[in-house]
Amino acid sequence: MNRQIMWLPAVLIGTSISLFAQAAPTKVGIIHIQNAIIGTKDGQVAAKSLEERFMPRRKEVEKKQADIGAMQNQLRASSNTASEDVKNKLMRDIDVKQKSLQRDAEDFQAEVDQEQQKVLGELGGKIMAVIDKYATDNGYAIVIDVSSQQSPVLYAATAIDITREIVALYDKNAPSAAKPPAPAAAPAAAPPAKKATPGVK
Repeated sequence: MNRQIMWLPAVLIGTSISLFAQAAPTKVGIIHIQNAIIGTKDGQVAAKSLEERFMPRRKEVEKKQADIGAMQNQLRASSNTASEDVKNKLMRDIDVKQKSLQRDAEDFQAEVDQEQQKVLGELGGKIMAVIDKYATDNGYAIVIDVSSQQSPVLYAATAIDITREIVALYDKNAPSAAKPPAPAAAPAAAPPAKKATPGVK
């Protein structure tokens, strides 16, 4: 009898340990966080907005590059016919334009990078909340971002990549994914008024 009494608690303790072990998260996942952000509908809208915003500046830089290319072609074509003074002036003009182009291109790129980082920061916080919920709901012990070249991960099976799942979950719950409200029904037309018949009240 005593043995039975001692045995039952042991079984109960063993069962509780087993259940606890099963409940503990053990899965490992990877994510390309930048791809996830850009892959969401909000990310695509933000990328398109940035592209439209900076397109005029980009065209200015490209035009300056084309102008310098044309001047360099002119210099090569006139190398045997133009005077030294003409060639020297053309070379100075090219040098001035190249320095101006470099400054403009660096300023342009710095502004683009700054705006991109701002977008990544805003959407990144929302993506992190989605990752946290997904990992908790699906028993992930750790999720590693492999977007950066500095990532210590040398190999990861594609089966543990949760990038697509995170994008789908984000879009499903994002305010922009909500269905637009149905248009209000038009008020019913009032019945036409009856014409009064002469002599009838």
